Amino acid sequence: MSPIGRIIKYCINNKLVVIIAGLVLVGWGLLVAPFDWKLGGLPRDPVPVDAIPDIGENQQIVFTEWKGRSPRDVEDQITYPLTTRLLGIPGVKTIRSFSYVGFSSVYVIFDESTDFYWSRSRVLEKLNSLPPGTVPDGVQPTLGPDATALGQVFWYTLEGRDEDGSPTGGWDLQELRSAQDWTVRYALLSAEGVAEVASVGGFVQEYQIDVNPDAMRAFGVTLPEVFNAVKMSNIDVGARTIEINRVEYVIRGLGLIETVSDIENSVIEQRNNVPIRIGDVAEVSLGPALRRGVLDKGGAEVVGGVVVVRYGENPLEAIKNVKRKIEEISPGLPKKVLPDGRVSQLAIVPFYDRTGLIYETLATLNTALIDEILVTIIVIIIMVMHLRSSMLISGLLPVTVLIVFIAMKLLRVDANIVALSGIAIAICTIVDMGIVISENILKHLDRAPPGANRREVITKAASEVGGAVMTAVSTTVVSFLPVFTLEGAEGKLFKPLAYTKTFALISAALVALTLIPPLAHLLFTQGRRPGAARRWWPAGLLLAGVTSMVMSFNLAGLALLIVAAWLQFSHRLPDRILAGSTRFFNYLIVTGVALLLSAHWQPLGVQAGSILNFIFVVLLLGGILLLFQLFIKAYEPVLRWCLEHKRLFLLFPVFLLMFGLSVWLGFNRLFGFMPDVVRSTVPYVTLNHTFPGLGKEFMPDLDEGSFLYMPTTMPHASIGEALDVLQTQDKA
Repeated sequence: MSPIGRIIKYCINNKLVVIIAGLVLVGWGLLVAPFDWKLGGLPRDPVPVDAIPDIGENQQIVFTEWKGRSPRDVEDQITYPLTTRLLGIPGVKTIRSFSYVGFSSVYVIFDESTDFYWSRSRVLEKLNSLPPGTVPDGVQPTLGPDATALGQVFWYTLEGRDEDGSPTGGWDLQELRSAQDWTVRYALLSAEGVAEVASVGGFVQEYQIDVNPDAMRAFGVTLPEVFNAVKMSNIDVGARTIEINRVEYVIRGLGLIETVSDIENSVIEQRNNVPIRIGDVAEVSLGPALRRGVLDKGGAEVVGGVVVVRYGENPLEAIKNVKRKIEEISPGLPKKVLPDGRVSQLAIVPFYDRTGLIYETLATLNTALIDEILVTIIVIIIMVMHLRSSMLISGLLPVTVLIVFIAMKLLRVDANIVALSGIAIAICTIVDMGIVISENILKHLDRAPPGANRREVITKAASEVGGAVMTAVSTTVVSFLPVFTLEGAEGKLFKPLAYTKTFALISAALVALTLIPPLAHLLFTQGRRPGAARRWWPAGLLLAGVTSMVMSFNLAGLALLIVAAWLQFSHRLPDRILAGSTRFFNYLIVTGVALLLSAHWQPLGVQAGSILNFIFVVLLLGGILLLFQLFIKAYEPVLRWCLEHKRLFLLFPVFLLMFGLSVWLGFNRLFGFMPDVVRSTVPYVTLNHTFPGLGKEFMPDLDEGSFLYMPTTMPHASIGEALDVLQTQDKA
C-alpha cells in the first residue's frame, strides 16, 4: 500500500483521533480568524487585517527642524551631511532627501530582507554617534514613527457639541489646537497599537517677542543678549539642601515663565545698577506660531488629528482601541458656556475611518464562502443525487478556510483584499478534491457486493484517487513558485495571494485525505447497517436543530429537524416509495438551498424582490447544469468526430490561439510583417482598430466607494491663497 493509502487507512481506523484533531483545528481557526466574531469571551488573537496590501518601501524617516532657514541652507548644512553619514548603514538600498523652508526630511530605504526594527536601531545608533559639527548647534535630528505609509487609518476633528449632539461653534482655533495637543493626543497615544497621533490645523500658541531696533540701539543691547536673557530666565535652578530643626529643605530657584509679564520683567543686563528689561526694548505678547498647513471641513477651518498604526500591528484592532479610548476620554473633554446659554463640550468627530473598508473586504470573502457552499450543495445533489455527500463536501470549505487562517497567523501573512482573494479563487479547487474522493467512494460502495467490508472498500476508493489529488495540488503549488520570487512592490502585492492560495490547496488536500474518508465511512454506510449509529445521527441532528432555533437560527434549525426526521423514519418506508421519496426529498432540499442562495446573493438587487431573484437563480443554475448534461451526452460522438477529422479540428485551436494573441498583443503587432497592400485594406484596418492590444497597469482598480480628492496649486501660493481655494472647493 502507498504512503497515502496507509495514512487514509490509519485515519479510517482511528476516527476519534482524527475528529478530535479536526475539532482542535476548527477551534484554533475560530480564535485567529480575521472576522469580528464573538465567541463568548474566548481569548481571540485574530490575523492582522487591513483593506489593501502595504506595498510601500522598507524605509525610516529622519526629520530635522531648523526654523527660519532657507531650503538652500537646510540642504547644505543638514540634508547633505546627514545623507552622506547614513549611507554607511548596513542594508541601505538608497536614500531620498528633501529640503524645505525650516526643515529637512531624509528617507532611508532598506532592502526588503532587513528587519524593520533592526533598521530603526541602526539609524538611531548612527544619529547618536554623529561627529560634532555635522549639523548646526541646537539642531537635533529625530527619527519618524515606527509606521508605514499605509498606517494612517483614522482621521478626526475636534468640534463643539451641545447636550443633543448638535454642532455649536464658539471655540477658536487656538483653543481647539491646545485641547488636541495637550489632552486628546496624549490620550489616543496610549491606545494599544498606535505609533503616532499627529495634530493638523489650528494655531499653536506661543510667546512672541517683537524687538524695537531704536530702543535696542539706545540701550546698547544686541539681539543675542535678548535671546540669552529669555533663555536664562526660563530655567529652574536647583541647589543643595539645608536642615532646620531636623527637617530637610531643598533650595530651588523658580524661574519658569508662566505669563507675558515674566518675560517682560526678565533682565537683559544692568547699567549703573539700573536693570534693562526685555519689556524696555521689545513688545511681548501671545500669538500663533508660523504654520505650513491647514485642515478644512466643509468650507470651515477646523482642528483635528491623524492616528497612525504601529508597524506590524492589527489595523482593525488598533482602530477599535482608539474608539474605546475616545469613549473613555469624551466625558472629560473641555466644555464652556456659550453666550446664548448653551453648554458646549468638545467632541471627537471622525471623518476618515478605515474600519468600513476593512469590513467590506472581509464581507467579500464571507459572501463568497456562503455562496460557494450553497452552490456546491445544489450542484452535487443534482449531479450525484446524494445528500450526505453534498453535506460532507460543503463542510470541507469552512474547515479548510479556518486552517488557512491558522497558517496565515503562524507565518505572519496579513489579511487584505489580495490575500483573501487567494482563498476565494481556491474555493473551486477545494471543492474539486472533495468531489473526486467522495464520488469515487460512492461508486465503489455501489459496485461492492452486499457482504463486502465497507471500511476496506472506502480505504481502497480513497487511496485510488489520493495520489492523483496530491499530484494536482503539487502541480498547482509548484506553478506559484515564481510568484514567491517577486521582490519590492510586486512581491508585497502578489505574494499574499500566492501564500493564501497555497495554504488553501495544501489544507484542502490534507482535509480531503484525512477527514473525508473516516466521515464518509460514518455517513455513507449508516443506512446499510443496523445498530446504534442509526440512532446517533437523528439524535445529533435533532439536538443541533433545537440549539439552532434557541439561538434564533430558525431556518437552519428547521432544516436540521427535517433531516433528522427523515433519517429517523425513512428506513420504515417501502423500497418503491423510498426510491421516489428520496429523489423528492433531494429536490426539496435543492429548492430550499436555492431560496437561501437567492436571498443571500440577490443578483438582481433588493428592489427586484425575492421571487424574481429566486427565478433568476433557478434559471441560471438550471441552464448551466443543463449545458453540462448536454455536454456529457454529446461528448462521446464529438470526440469520435474529432479523432476521425484531426486536421480539420486542429484548425479550431490554432484559430483560438491566433485570436487570443491578437487580443493580447494587438493585431498589427502580430501581423505587421504583411505587405503594405494587405495592411491598407479595409478588413486589416478594421481588425487593427478592433484589437489594438491589452493595456498594462501595475495596480489593480480598487473601488472603495469614496473619493480621495487631491487638488494642487502653484508651489509659490501662500497658505492664505491655498486656504481660500480649498474652502471654495469644499463648499462646492
